[in-house]
Amino acid sequence: MEHLIPQQAFDNANMTQFMLLLIMAASVWILIRGADLLVEGAAGIAYRFGLSKIIIGATIVSLGTTSPEAAVSVMAAWEGKSGLALGNAVGSVIADTGLIFGLGCALTVLPADAFVLNRQGWLKIGTGFLLAAICYVLWLMHGPAAQLGRPVGILLLLLLVGYLYVSVRWSRIHPHGEPFVTAVTEDARIEDEVTTVVSDEELRRRRLPQLLLMLIAGLVLVVFSSRFLIGSVTVLADRWGLSQIVIAATLVALGTSLPELVVGMTAVFKGHKELLVGNVIGADILNVLFVIGASAAATPLPLFDPTARLPHIFLVLHLPAMLIMLVLFLAYIRAANRTGSFKRWYGLPLLGLYVLYVVVLLILGGTEG
Repeated sequence: MEHLIPQQAFDNANMTQFMLLLIMAASVWILIRGADLLVEGAAGIAYRFGLSKIIIGATIVSLGTTSPEAAVSVMAAWEGKSGLALGNAVGSVIADTGLIFGLGCALTVLPADAFVLNRQGWLKIGTGFLLAAICYVLWLMHGPAAQLGRPVGILLLLLLVGYLYVSVRWSRIHPHGEPFVTAVTEDARIEDEVTTVVSDEELRRRRLPQLLLMLIAGLVLVVFSSRFLIGSVTVLADRWGLSQIVIAATLVALGTSLPELVVGMTAVFKGHKELLVGNVIGADILNVLFVIGASAAATPLPLFDPTARLPHIFLVLHLPAMLIMLVLFLAYIRAANRTGSFKRWYGLPLLGLYVLYVVVLLILGGTEG
């Protein structure tokens, strides 16, 4: 991809900052549309081969919702930009929990499904703490040379396979608690029932060649748009005097979290508030196991960012911010299990922490230049 679209195409004196911002915004939009095509094509093919909706929702759709983050992080890892890869993944967890879940709580009283919270909810917290523990142990062992190597990436991917397996089993026990579906059913008479992105009627109308074309087109759009996004972000970071990890954890992370944001807000306004909680939980688990796992498996990810004023900013700001939000989310789970809902005021501390995180990141994350 670097040979097809070289970095010099973006780092051009004639390329203004406004043009770079337009490229970045367009890349995020195309990335999300490509992910939609990829999910619909894959779900349609799975349906054609007789896979159940539960399996489609717990595997293909869930992986599709995090495919923008995965595409950007893996592509950045291949191009040697570990700051973008790690910042995008952990920044997405912070944005999902602090901004999206916090905003959802502030807007309305969110229902608490004890079955989901006591399983997927705890796994969301556990995967975040597992990532932090691995990073800090590697830091203590190797210092500035610490990196997430391929064995760590493979371990996370194996945990991903196990997680998807148990999710399918849980969904059979408690099908309405499945957190990976991203659209409500078209049958308004069944209020609590949810379905996958593609309805049965649409799937019956589409032929297998059409579904294959959608799958391939979606994959091409995801790969190429992620390259344009990384190229424009890298140049903007240099021109603004910010490190790659700062841009990745703010603009890129928020951009690639747009599917969760749009789905969550739509679910709230359409009266299906439980979907916001489920999507945030599922996306954050996959940000650790899938996005970071795939990136580290592709190439080792250094934990120190030489482009930042504070080279170990990932360890002293990003991971602590994520852990603080996860601890607060844990407290909310324990309280919600007793009351049956998330109170509206729960969102205010999360939103405040997210704003504080972004401000501190902009202060500490600049380059020396």
